[in-house]
Amino acid sequence: MSKALQRTLPVCALVLLVSAVTALTEAHDLTSPGVVRTGLALAIPIALAALGGLWAERSGVVNIGLEGMMILGTWGAAWGSLEAGPAFGLLVAALFGAAGGALHALATVTFRVNHIVSGVAINLLGAGVTKYLADLVFFPLSKNPRESPPVATLRAFDLPLLPGWCQSLADRHWFLASDLAGVVGGVTSGLSALTAGGLLLVPLSFWVLWRTRFGLRLRSCGENPAAAASLGVAVRAHQYAALLVSGGLAGLGGAALVIAPGQIGYSEGQTGGRGYIGLAAMIFGNWRPGGLLGASALFGYADGLRLSTPSWVVGAFLYGAALALAALAAVRLVRGQRPAAAVTGAIAAGLWCLYWFTAELPNEFTDYLPHILTLMVLAIGASKLRPPAALGETEAPDH
Repeated sequence: MSKALQRTLPVCALVLLVSAVTALTEAHDLTSPGVVRTGLALAIPIALAALGGLWAERSGVVNIGLEGMMILGTWGAAWGSLEAGPAFGLLVAALFGAAGGALHALATVTFRVNHIVSGVAINLLGAGVTKYLADLVFFPLSKNPRESPPVATLRAFDLPLLPGWCQSLADRHWFLASDLAGVVGGVTSGLSALTAGGLLLVPLSFWVLWRTRFGLRLRSCGENPAAAASLGVAVRAHQYAALLVSGGLAGLGGAALVIAPGQIGYSEGQTGGRGYIGLAAMIFGNWRPGGLLGASALFGYADGLRLSTPSWVVGAFLYGAALALAALAAVRLVRGQRPAAAVTGAIAAGLWCLYWFTAELPNEFTDYLPHILTLMVLAIGASKLRPPAALGETEAPDH
């Protein structure tokens, strides 16, 4: 079986599963253009953070400081937008995030600090610095030390013709056809320059990291830095470059929470752990751009579903997840992976019971749906992960 076919079959199976769940539960909002549009908007910050993690960890540096870099980006985006508009806000957000990446590089690459310790410090520092700056700059304007005044945001736009036609077809609730139309309508409406740019950065990162000499050298630093250095690769310089890009992408992820269409500005704590979810998306995507994009879409969709629909629709989503996990458990059992099959089957049974025996999901559950989903997918997919071989090593070559 060709690789293209191997990648296409799971996508086709997922589409059929979603259509079947929609028909069985009559939860047509699962694939409505509005939910898909919201999910895409919420997936972009996660995807940008995940891309930032990809650049850092492919160079051999663990970056759990993505959350702090995103927080720095939120403040930078708000301040830049107030000063000179949303385009300048994007630039400032990237610079603030890159500053966090540079600090992480200084600690881990130059001074050989443990990567986890440095990442935790970046997260704490990002939260503290932005809190201080918000009190210093935004409080005189908004009279609230935790929020900025309303800022200028990016404009939304629709692709011509497609959204209206797709909405009409989605409203007919035809099996498969209406579901596909809802997805297409959602991803072609309510777009912004940041959404389009964020999506384009995924194939661009793949091209740079896997199709250029610079990318080959950078990835060699994460696989075997001693061998790379023996061949003349400047390991530290490549790791510094990777962390600057990593921080800049995380900063743009923070900007997506501030100046994207529908946002109103900076507020304390608005990242909501998305930096950590981005890190999880990168891991679940097996340190590959395509994989992290799919994982980010899943997490963003779950968050959009929680915000845009009643709790019983979220229950239908869990029903579909139970069916998918039951199928996965059966496959693992056939392959002789009995412990993994038992764990997967137990999770599927739990979700199935939650759907059938709970009339309305508690808010405490739906509020943390993306985080719960993050833990589930990591637990289920951990056995097939292949991180860079030298990831987290602190004894990098000196040249």
